[in-house]
Amino acid sequence: MKNLFYFIVFVLIVTAASFSQTENKSKTLLIRCDDLGMSHAVNMAFKELMETGLKFSASVMFPCAWYQEAVDILKQYPEITVGIHLTLNAEWKNYRWGPIAGKDKVPSLVDSNGYFLPSRATFFVNNPKSEEIEIELRAQIERAIKSGIKISYVDYHMGTAVEKPEHRAIVEKLAKEYGLAISRYFGEVDVESMYAVDIDNKQEYLFELLSNLDPEKINLLVCHIGKDQPELQAMIDMNSFGLPEMSKHREAELNALILTTQQNIFEKNSINLINYIDLINQMGLVNMKSPLETGY
Repeated sequence: MKNLFYFIVFVLIVTAASFSQTENKSKTLLIRCDDLGMSHAVNMAFKELMETGLKFSASVMFPCAWYQEAVDILKQYPEITVGIHLTLNAEWKNYRWGPIAGKDKVPSLVDSNGYFLPSRATFFVNNPKSEEIEIELRAQIERAIKSGIKISYVDYHMGTAVEKPEHRAIVEKLAKEYGLAISRYFGEVDVESMYAVDIDNKQEYLFELLSNLDPEKINLLVCHIGKDQPELQAMIDMNSFGLPEMSKHREAELNALILTTQQNIFEKNSINLINYIDLINQMGLVNMKSPLETGY
């Protein structure tokens, strides 16, 4: 009986140690915040988040009216990794934008008023021409590079630019030509974002999410932040999946990220925060693979 007792104690100690090692195993997280430059209220949210010192990657919408303010803010925070949020849609009812290349050069990408279409469905119903997509995406990259900030990667607003294989090929071609990374091409695995989580539950949700990250993966958390101000309150998403009280949702995401940073939740969960410059340095642009190849 005595030997059995010691054996049980030994097993419990080993099990506890193993569990502790699993719990403390370092996890990798890349936070990508989209839509910088979309509006003043969004820009102010980004500035507030940058002031916390949180390590994240910021994706800029260069066709939008407020992109220059975004550039000015980014110049104050050179430690932030910057990407181009390749944009082919303008989804807000009372606030629209159009192509940098000009509507006459890309007529298949715009509506009768010269604005981008509001959804992926309307975009493809309009029969967009591949050569015009390349013209516009190239114009967005050129504007970004000429802005004077370091550009490291591209991603894609609403997924439109990569939905069709022939259009994804254009993005890949341009990224290679300009020496840019492509988001999700390093094997990143998306975790469920805070986007559709109830406004009052985003903080709790983020805490829980961070405690359950996969230690074997490069976890990607995509965020949409903003300030609950009249400017953002007036913007109504024309897509069916658009959220009511969008401005409140965006501010709740911002507050969740700030509180998580202030309370050292990343450190307490043994989370290694990285950005796209880190991935480029660690893995190299030549080793990027399409998510269609990797299955991620």
